[in-house]
Amino acid sequence: MRTEVPISAISVGAYTVPTATPESDGTLAWNATTLVLVEAKAGNSTGIGYSYADTATARLVDEVLRKAVEGRDALAIPACWDAMVHAIRNLGRPGIVSMAIAAVDNALLDLKGKLLGVAVVDLLGAARDAVPIYGSGGFTSYTVHQLADQLGGWAREGLTMMKMKVGRDPAADPARVHAARQAIGDAALFVDANGGYSRKQALAMAERFAADDVTWFEEPVSSDDLAGLNLLRNRMPAGIDVTAGEYGYDVGYFRSMLEAGAVDVLQADCTRCAGITGFMRVDALCAAFQVPLSSHCAPALHVHACCAASRVRHLEYFFDHVRIEHLLFDGVPQPRAGMLAPDRARPGLGLEFRRADAARYAV
Repeated sequence: MRTEVPISAISVGAYTVPTATPESDGTLAWNATTLVLVEAKAGNSTGIGYSYADTATARLVDEVLRKAVEGRDALAIPACWDAMVHAIRNLGRPGIVSMAIAAVDNALLDLKGKLLGVAVVDLLGAARDAVPIYGSGGFTSYTVHQLADQLGGWAREGLTMMKMKVGRDPAADPARVHAARQAIGDAALFVDANGGYSRKQALAMAERFAADDVTWFEEPVSSDDLAGLNLLRNRMPAGIDVTAGEYGYDVGYFRSMLEAGAVDVLQADCTRCAGITGFMRVDALCAAFQVPLSSHCAPALHVHACCAASRVRHLEYFFDHVRIEHLLFDGVPQPRAGMLAPDRARPGLGLEFRRADAARYAV
């Protein structure tokens, strides 16, 4: 009979890291990002997991989720996940609640990997050894020179796909997209409007972006406008995929998006959709609908899930989160030839939290 390994403690902290420069997209501007870090202890091991979320997420972990999982078997991840979902019944699933569950779930997967001495990708079962990545940044706050320098730099480093932000100043977007195309040569070019356009604007922009061989149009309209996404998907120039899903927090949301025929590629984020456990359930849903899946942000977390998920097309190598992960962790995987691979010789997620370096950002 297998021996249970009880979870002895769950602790949480929050760290706010200023951006390198002011940043904005089509509908939001920001100057800092907060990482909520959970540590889960069992036996002689400590697992770490995180979410990019508000500091209120940390309070929810400490006051609600900690009590739901402490004392449970650290090897029984689905039971822990179900216990957390049950504990927040009257609080609702979207938003902060699911991001809190995500941070704990990610820490528990790391803990289980360390207890068993295997990488998270091998706990889940590997579908591939590495996953293609796309460089993501190109903020609307950037000058055209900054935009070209960032995306062109990624192309020179061997990345074959790049994404930029659009939607804040529609009149300027075609010229910015053209400058990006000139900077990256033949690499694939993606755009993300973050819901900043109306339906007619988005369709007009797509026709102009097609001249610069844009192949990915993320949230051309709000991700809440499923009818609009479906309309645009059906009327886009051939070769441009419509994609959304980063604001999905539970399986029902993703199912609604797929049933509406809203996307060519579904996105999911394991710091939002209740962790790696939730992400893998979205992958199963994509398999049922025969739709590809792409991860949103948090590349050091997603590399394990993406190498295990059957429907994954690529992983977002988001500038802000890459910077934060390198500031706060050792063991962050490095791209090679446009691919990212987990270090399967390191147990769990393969990350070590640099507490001393993080102290200056502690909230």
